[in-house]
Amino acid sequence: MTTAATTTATTAIPFRFFDARVVRSRPLGPSMARITFGGACLKDFTSGGRDQRFKLFLPHPGQSAPVVPVEAGEGWFATWRAMDPAERGIMRSYTVRRQRHDPHEIDVDFALHDDSGPAARWAARAETGDRVTLLGPVVEDNGGVDFRPPSGTDWVLITGDETALPAIAGILEWLPADLPVKVWLEVQHAEDMQELRTAAKAEITWLVRDTVAPGTPRSALLRNAVSATELPSGTPYAWIAGEAGTVKELRRHLVRERGFDRKAVTFTGYWRLGTCEEQLVEEAVSGTGPATDD
Repeated sequence: MTTAATTTATTAIPFRFFDARVVRSRPLGPSMARITFGGACLKDFTSGGRDQRFKLFLPHPGQSAPVVPVEAGEGWFATWRAMDPAERGIMRSYTVRRQRHDPHEIDVDFALHDDSGPAARWAARAETGDRVTLLGPVVEDNGGVDFRPPSGTDWVLITGDETALPAIAGILEWLPADLPVKVWLEVQHAEDMQELRTAAKAEITWLVRDTVAPGTPRSALLRNAVSATELPSGTPYAWIAGEAGTVKELRRHLVRERGFDRKAVTFTGYWRLGTCEEQLVEEAVSGTGPATDD
């Protein structure tokens, strides 16, 4: 598998702030909601597709719009960090599910596990006209895209829970025709399953937890499914995302027991069991989070 996007090195991240408003929202199932953001300035937002991530800033209760740094230059993060946590915009990372022009809109799918975090609460109650700020790319090849199969990849392995579903959907739509792909997707309810479009030769397996909490020892669906499957021959590339502990175990299994090259496994913990969103953000800000590698 060889494409310009997979053989070009990631460039420095050109990005800027985009002021946007909620255009509409709709449920995608018991555990997911799709919120569409619109705004004329989004004409310059340039998604690289696949698992394109960006920073979303939300207002605190009582604020009409999120408070963010004036400029999105190299020092924006330090400026945001120095602001009063009770005033600065609530920052989270999300995936671009789909982008349209005329009008300029971006769809973002929010996982709604519970009401414990400010982003989940905001998404569950979002109304048309609510203001947000996006920090996103202005060039297609940017550092917010992690799915980059190396040249010579023969087949692709993808796993994730519902938090990774938007990224997986974007990846599948991007993949070339007839590329062999094995996908495992874990969701809370059968009603959370979605129709996924792809030209690739994809085998998609849905795993439903039902009453079992995500990320708990009782929820080993992804780990058990992957370890029990005979994988194709040839040179693989793996993309793994979801609960951090599960992601790390799957990566370890692929590298140690299946012989995957470490460099051919992209892995991201979108959330971590027993840790709320605010703790994860604070760890990212302070640099005290756990190492993600073995």
